Amino acid sequence: MADLPFHDRGDFEDADRGFIAKLSPAVIRTADGQVVWDNDSYDFLQGDCPRTAHPSLWRQSQLCTRQGLYEVTDGIYQVRGLDLSNMTLAEGERGVVVIDPLISTECAAAALKLYRAHRGDRPVTGVVYTHAHADHFGGVRGVTGGDVPILAPAGFMEHAVTENVFAGPAMIRRAVYMYGPALPRSPEGQIGAGLGMTASTGTMSLIPPTVEITRTGQEETVDGVRMIFQLTPGTEAPVEMNFLFPDRRALCLAENATHNLHNVLPLRGAAVRDARAWARYLTEAIALFADRAEVAFASHHWPTWGRERIERFLSQQRDMYTYLHDQTLRLLNKGLTGTEIAEAVHMPPELEQAWHTHGYYGSVSHNVKAIYQRYLGWFDGNPANLWPHPPRESATRYVECLGGGAAVVAFARRYIDENDLRFAVQLLNHAVFADEGNKEARDLLAEVYTRLGHGAENATWRNFYLMGAHELADGIVSATVETPSSDFFAALTVEQIFDSIAIRVDGPRAWHERLSIDWHLTDLGERYRTTLSNGAFVQQAEPRDDSADLTLRLTKAQLVGLLSGKGVEGVEREGDTTVLQRLVAVLDRPVPDFAIVTA
Repeated sequence: MADLPFHDRGDFEDADRGFIAKLSPAVIRTADGQVVWDNDSYDFLQGDCPRTAHPSLWRQSQLCTRQGLYEVTDGIYQVRGLDLSNMTLAEGERGVVVIDPLISTECAAAALKLYRAHRGDRPVTGVVYTHAHADHFGGVRGVTGGDVPILAPAGFMEHAVTENVFAGPAMIRRAVYMYGPALPRSPEGQIGAGLGMTASTGTMSLIPPTVEITRTGQEETVDGVRMIFQLTPGTEAPVEMNFLFPDRRALCLAENATHNLHNVLPLRGAAVRDARAWARYLTEAIALFADRAEVAFASHHWPTWGRERIERFLSQQRDMYTYLHDQTLRLLNKGLTGTEIAEAVHMPPELEQAWHTHGYYGSVSHNVKAIYQRYLGWFDGNPANLWPHPPRESATRYVECLGGGAAVVAFARRYIDENDLRFAVQLLNHAVFADEGNKEARDLLAEVYTRLGHGAENATWRNFYLMGAHELADGIVSATVETPSSDFFAALTVEQIFDSIAIRVDGPRAWHERLSIDWHLTDLGERYRTTLSNGAFVQQAEPRDDSADLTLRLTKAQLVGLLSGKGVEGVEREGDTTVLQRLVAVLDRPVPDFAIVTA
């Protein structure tokens, strides 16, 4: 810690460069007065770092909490600090092109209003989504009704929708831990998320793109603003793109190169990202754009100015992902497991001295495990780990072997006294899973989680630890993140609608059901057959015969209504009308508030 370059104020100078005005107060509300964003609640970060925070993370949060309108270069502006992400605005001939309109419509509208207050009431003449994560498109209806060109990488809709619908309930639940919205914003509580301060909780929206970017080198002009694109699939998102404003010598790096080590696998969950591809696309970006840019900016954090500094920044980011990928492969091929590799890999000295490689959002530890998972999966090869008991059953047996709950707590106290908090957590976790009513174990586990959180450099680790302590003391906290709006369900293809039903079938309850339904989508001119047998819900487009138990003629909107259990009028039915009721009867509902730190 003492060797880190805290004397280097370059990031603070860059974060303040081009400042025009703040939003004051920096509090954003819904129409009915509900607060969805409060950047002023982080004012305490202006003080010195307390003992309850890692100094490196405190520094990062001081940088991330800066908010307002900033000039990036001539004709390009950013609004930062009004959501987890930044909104960038590129001025055109008639109006302004918005890049990545934040998570929620309320925050996006406030950002646009702040821009217009200082740059004039310019109309929005285009939108660019850099990738398919909600903090880069969810606020779109706060800036446009959809009557402008909307650019996005090919495959955007598939990934924007599936991530938020298929695994959405579990991701939203885990995001409560990752961002810590229930924690007090204080030196003892939530002090940011590393990538930004936190996620806003307003209204999410989605307008489908009108222009697909399908190849690297593709050039598009919107309202006189020229952009040259680089597709970067499989990096920070399944579909993502960097792009250059050649006339302004400005490079947008989306979320592929930000001022921290990013996630190869976020703690909320996602498909494992490809660190190898990520690094190679950064190499390609250097070759394509580095000598044509005087400023590089991303959809999080602050810009980097100067060609030499841009190339050094991109090269170090590239080396970081390359190093983690290659060292993980080297060590797994020597027989080390993911957890062993995570202990063995450390950043090279040059990268360790660069603030932007530090793990405020991702971490070396969990990224290495993610790379291992991508190549070898969950199993570490040890047959002892092939068929373990699930957590509660294992915990009960461990506690019995150690002499009961009181003995486990006593052992844990010994390890706490020796400052081995990591093993104390393992022991206390067993004690709590074996007996949720063991108050002594719960209280002590909460205390250790708090200490681990206060010492974490990684913001999402801090939030996970502190949320665990919070729930042990106060019970499960409901998710406050906005669930997908009707825009998401309207954007589902028919195949995706049926896929979303298939993952809700309660298999054992449906074992003995056999049924088939033909769906004639009258507004689309398409026909599908779904069958249920052996608990498996299968779809087929354009079936050859007409032997289904039930035939329905309806629109796509009526299909969504029917399968969500709502009464829908105007649907033509032919055949056994009880079939649909039987299907709905075996559909399960997600549990949005499942337990995490208790069994």
